[in-house]
Amino acid sequence: MGHRIGRIGFILGDIVFILLSLALALIIRFDFSFSRTLPYWNIILGRLPVLIIIRLWIYYIFGFYNRLWQFASVREALIIALAGSLASSIDYLILHTLHPAGFPRSIIFMAWSLNIFFAGGIRLFLRMRREWAHFAEANKQIVQADLEQAASLDDVHRVLIVGAGEAGVIVARELRAHPEVGQTVVGFIDDDPSKQGYIVAGYRVLGTTLDLSELVRSNNVEEIIIAMPSAPGTVIRQIVRACDGLGVKVLTLPGVYELLDGKVDVSRIREIGIQDLLRREEIRVDLEEIGLYLSGKKVLVTGAGGSIGQELSRQIADFNPGKLILLGHGENDIYEININLQVAFPDLNIIPVIADIRNDERIDWIFSLYKPDVVFHAAAHKHVPLMELNPEEAICNNIFGTWNVACSAKQYGTERFVFISTDKAVNPMGVMGCSKRGAEILIQALAKNSRTKFMAVRFGNVLGSRGSVIPLFKQQIKKGGPVTVTHPDMVRYFMTIPEAVQLIIQAAAMGKGGEIFILDMGKPVKIVDLAQDLIKLSGFEPDIDIEIVFTGIRPGEKIFEELLTAEEGAAATMHERIYVAKGEPLIDDNIQEFLNMCRRFAEDDHEGGRAFVNWIRKITTSKGTDKDMPQSMGKMGGTF
Repeated sequence: MGHRIGRIGFILGDIVFILLSLALALIIRFDFSFSRTLPYWNIILGRLPVLIIIRLWIYYIFGFYNRLWQFASVREALIIALAGSLASSIDYLILHTLHPAGFPRSIIFMAWSLNIFFAGGIRLFLRMRREWAHFAEANKQIVQADLEQAASLDDVHRVLIVGAGEAGVIVARELRAHPEVGQTVVGFIDDDPSKQGYIVAGYRVLGTTLDLSELVRSNNVEEIIIAMPSAPGTVIRQIVRACDGLGVKVLTLPGVYELLDGKVDVSRIREIGIQDLLRREEIRVDLEEIGLYLSGKKVLVTGAGGSIGQELSRQIADFNPGKLILLGHGENDIYEININLQVAFPDLNIIPVIADIRNDERIDWIFSLYKPDVVFHAAAHKHVPLMELNPEEAICNNIFGTWNVACSAKQYGTERFVFISTDKAVNPMGVMGCSKRGAEILIQALAKNSRTKFMAVRFGNVLGSRGSVIPLFKQQIKKGGPVTVTHPDMVRYFMTIPEAVQLIIQAAAMGKGGEIFILDMGKPVKIVDLAQDLIKLSGFEPDIDIEIVFTGIRPGEKIFEELLTAEEGAAATMHERIYVAKGEPLIDDNIQEFLNMCRRFAEDDHEGGRAFVNWIRKITTSKGTDKDMPQSMGKMGGTF
């Protein structure tokens, strides 16, 4: 009802403004001589109903009466000008062209400008009133706060915004509209020479990132907000480095792909995360068309409670599958992702299943019941040191568990099967990597004589996943250190969880069967550099406030990780950052012999793990020595 009354009020107001604009235009045109305006008044009055109806109709077409003008922007101002110009052009045709004696064009022009002024002014006034009311209310809340809160207002943080673009302007306006957050903007810095010295959103552009240190000191800056949501990690890293030793807190906006609803407000400003410092641009895949193969299909995700499995399930849910089957061994994890997806996708048919992939009878029953069209196999044991101590678990879960799921997929007519592998499967040194390589071998062997499209996806370490190095570093920093790094030269390939999941979904669309897909993750990153970055982001100095301790390489680990063996090589695909290994399947008709050997190693509690590693390395690499690994990696590095 309130909206209707407001709409009627706008219509009545516009009628008054139309009359007022014409009257003022006539009076101004004839120097306030009312007698000289009378002939033209007679002309206008005769056509006034038509003029009003046409103008109101144009206003309606341009959406004047279905907008919330308190949220108006420059776009709305342009719409007001365009609608007013079109209506005035029709006024001219009616009053000048159709009147034999002619009608003064100056009156039409003045009426045009007055109409835009009145119609736009009252609407933009609502926007100004909203901002003023918001500001006044915030100040009122501050005044009425208790003594403790009032005392905290003395500690207002002076903020410098990096980036005088659209995001920076929005941040400045939001901070000005929300004084209760205790942040006051001192100005912008931007590397664009054309912006230097100019005022943006009421604040001056004070300099470039080269002036950062001087500006922080001269303006007593306490916080820096990086308002460049589309900037690559290299730029963010450069700014963070420039802030070293300045004693300022560095905040940022989410990445441009995180801002899905297009809204930026103070609640989205957060501390710099390690994902912001990824030493390359994040890889993005256009999933709109690619993911259509999931629409209406029965999709099974194993390991759905894990970091990759949960994100995979969320992204699959966006494509509205017919059924989404969440399979996992840990009931709490499956319960959590099931509840989250039910809230986010209330109409989606979600089926949580608790099962152990090593139980072949249980897996067979699940496939016979649901007959999934697409399977994403993410269930695995992944912790390298733990698997060195428990090799039988790695073999049974990663090899025989994968075999159980893959055989059921083949038997019950699954269209696509995607196995989630790892770069640790390349020239593997430990039990975990060898178990994943063994699973790759089985998948490629099954793909040779199957209607199911079997494929694998191989990628590196995932930032922020459970059990990964970043959460461990954060816990150690929280406790005051030390931060433990195995070796100063230890390097790894890194990717974000969304990147990993997009690659998986992309691979399932591209695969013809038998491929191992690989992501170009850029250059490997030193673990010690990540540790130093995270310590600095937490407000400490490495080896001064928080010590970094080198503990030595653990069993099963390598200093360097690789993405391809020397035998494989890589071929390009339709996606510029995704490659496919060119290696041939290593086993054909002797799958059962391969499984029997794996079973023997799993049953040998004492020497089985090391024997298994030596056996897998022997059948998968032509260079089985540690000395050859850096050479292999060097060849691989030239491929990407």
